[in-house]
Amino acid sequence: MHMADALLAPAVAATMYVASGTAAGISIHKLKQDDEPQKLPVMAVTAALVFAGQMINYTIPGTGSSGHMCGGMLLSALLGPQAGFLSMIVILAIQCLFFADGGLMALGANIWNMAFYGCFVGYYLIWRPIMRSNWFGEGKSAQRTRIIAASIIGCIVTLQLGAFSVVLETSLSGITELPFGAFVALMQPIHLAIGLVEGLITSAVLLFVYESRPELLQCVNPEESETSKRSLKTVVAILAVVALVVGGGLSLLASSNPDGLEWALFGNAEEGYAENMGLDEDNFGVSSKAADTAGAIQEKTSFLPDYAFADNDTPAGTTVSGIVGAAMVAGIAVLICVAGGFFRKKKKAA
Repeated sequence: MHMADALLAPAVAATMYVASGTAAGISIHKLKQDDEPQKLPVMAVTAALVFAGQMINYTIPGTGSSGHMCGGMLLSALLGPQAGFLSMIVILAIQCLFFADGGLMALGANIWNMAFYGCFVGYYLIWRPIMRSNWFGEGKSAQRTRIIAASIIGCIVTLQLGAFSVVLETSLSGITELPFGAFVALMQPIHLAIGLVEGLITSAVLLFVYESRPELLQCVNPEESETSKRSLKTVVAILAVVALVVGGGLSLLASSNPDGLEWALFGNAEEGYAENMGLDEDNFGVSSKAADTAGAIQEKTSFLPDYAFADNDTPAGTTVSGIVGAAMVAGIAVLICVAGGFFRKKKKAA
């Protein structure tokens, strides 16, 4: 669901930058009072895991399409909505600037569509209410079921909202090749299937964390008699290894089918599926000076465009992209946490 610059008019792109920037500013303000040292390694490793997870496109059977996880629900369930949202910004910005995944002018819209709904709507309207409810009764079994339900419902709902936002943003941009009703009819069902798969992946990761260190999950209060099965260092190490394996190895097995947005726009006629909107992949959408400038900047900053070496398409490029990208995401997440802690201590001292 990474939008290209050609899908947005500059005015719409600027509006989405303001919206996402405002949400980021509020998140930073609220996190100023947060002083949980254990969040630093968890934030780093889960952000890296989401980056790696987004590299794996899974096939949606019978459609000619594929999907990948967004990760907002996963991060907000572990870190809270504000820290999760800022982690998603780091992920999407690195994907955009260094891997040319999603347009630079469209980055504000991509943050809103892929991060805002999952982190804020998913947390406050789905995760927190379900986890604080008495659904499915009491005890660990009921808690596990609530985690699964919140993960699946949250991922489905927030991906539907993100997909619908893409339709609204392109419609407001005046792209006449995309009739509103037809675009909605393509985007919503395919992202329903993508959201279901992401919900299953998210619930599997969160169940592992719950069984290992339940106190790491938001809105989960472990019983006093309940002890953690693994140390924090062990959990972080396991998640780090998974991120490296997924990004550096399993990413090689990613589906070659277009993702949900590309599939809706261009179809997959080469593989015998529908053309859908039938847009020309080399000439679609709107052109603008702002988009040209953003594209020129992105061309200079992206040293592994499309998660591959610029001069060849060997599988090693994908492996290197997964490992380097995950490490960059983790490193920047750590720097943000360290900087936040420094300024908090400085303010308290003053």
